[in-house]
Amino acid sequence: MVCAVCGTASHQPPFRPSPPEQAPDLDLRPGEPVRGTMRWWLQQCPRCGYAAPSIAKAHPAAAQAVGAAPFRALLADSSYPPLGRRFLAWAHVLEETGALHAAAEATLQAAWVADDLNRPDLARPWRLEAVALWRAGPALDAEQTVRVVDALRRAGAHDDARATAEALQRAEPVEAVAQVLALELRLIEAGDEGRHTVASALPPPARRPHVTHQRLPGRTADPGGGLLGRLRRLFRRG
Repeated sequence: MVCAVCGTASHQPPFRPSPPEQAPDLDLRPGEPVRGTMRWWLQQCPRCGYAAPSIAKAHPAAAQAVGAAPFRALLADSSYPPLGRRFLAWAHVLEETGALHAAAEATLQAAWVADDLNRPDLARPWRLEAVALWRAGPALDAEQTVRVVDALRRAGAHDDARATAEALQRAEPVEAVAQVLALELRLIEAGDEGRHTVASALPPPARRPHVTHQRLPGRTADPGGGLLGRLRRLFRRG
C-alpha cells in the first residue's frame, strides 16, 4: 500500500469484517465478532502517521494536516494508547478537512478503544469531543441525536443528555427512536453510565453493518431512507 500523503510503501493487512452476530450498543458500536476487530479498521502509514480506512486515498488537504504541529504532537503523546491515537489521528484529518460528522465517528471509536482498556479518564473526554464535533457540523438527524444522548450519558453529562433526549421526544420521532429514548431517559435518571445494547430497547435480533460496509466517511447522504429504514435492516432476521 502506497501512502497518499507521503508516498511511502508499506504492508497493510487486508480486512473484510463478517456481519455482526450480536446486537450493537446504543451508540451503534457493532456486536461481536466485529466488535473485537478494531485494530484492523484503520491503516496507518509507518512514516508520516497518516491513518485512514485506506491510506492509499487522501483528501487534498490531508498532507497539510498531517504535517502540522497538532498532528505531530498527537502522534507523540504516549499517554494515549496507540490504537486510540490511530483513531484520533484519523479524526484530526477529517476535522481539518471539514468532515465534522465523520470526525465525530472516529473520535467516538477512540472512546471505544478506551472502554476496552478500562480507561474512563480517556473515554469520557473523547465522547464529549465527539458530541462537540457532531454539534459543530450539519444538522443532526434523529439517529445521530440518539447517539449524542448516549455519548453524553456515558460521559456523565446527565443534564445535557436529558435535555437533548427530551427535545427529540417533543419532535415526536418514529416509534423505534422513541423506545430508545425512553430507555436512555430511564438510564439517565438512574445515573447509569454503562454500556447497554439496542436489544435492551428494541426486540432482537439486532444487527448492523460494520462501518466498512457503509458509505465513505465524510459523506452525509443517507442511502438507506433514514433512521426507520436503518432500524428495519438492523432488526431484519437473517
